Amino acid sequence: MSTTAPRTVPVWPAAAADAVAVLAFAFIGIASHDGSLVAAFGRVVWPFALAAALGWAVTRAWQDPSRVWPTGVLIWFMTVFGALVLRGVSGQGLAWSFALVTAVFLAITMLGWRALVTALRRAR
Repeated sequence: MSTTAPRTVPVWPAAAADAVAVLAFAFIGIASHDGSLVAAFGRVVWPFALAAALGWAVTRAWQDPSRVWPTGVLIWFMTVFGALVLRGVSGQGLAWSFALVTAVFLAITMLGWRALVTALRRAR
């Protein structure tokens, strides 16, 4: 018998929601600063996508991907921290303002959809 609670949201929409958050962040950043989507897309997206995937793996988010705590918070933290580290070690540079915008945007999007699912579930 498994001690894991059954998941409340299918995995693929949850994974897609986190992917959309990362992609939206990248698209907005490229459009605001770089302008050339094709040239910048891979360079900008990979640290965030890899860090988010690691966050999913470490938290085993597929068990209950819509939980804000601890699943969502840990995925968000690992995405932000991991991506900033990966950007730094790959020579892409870091700025405190970028780190702050990254943390806030991804908190709103990655935790926001989870909070919405939780609120809708409780409203039923």
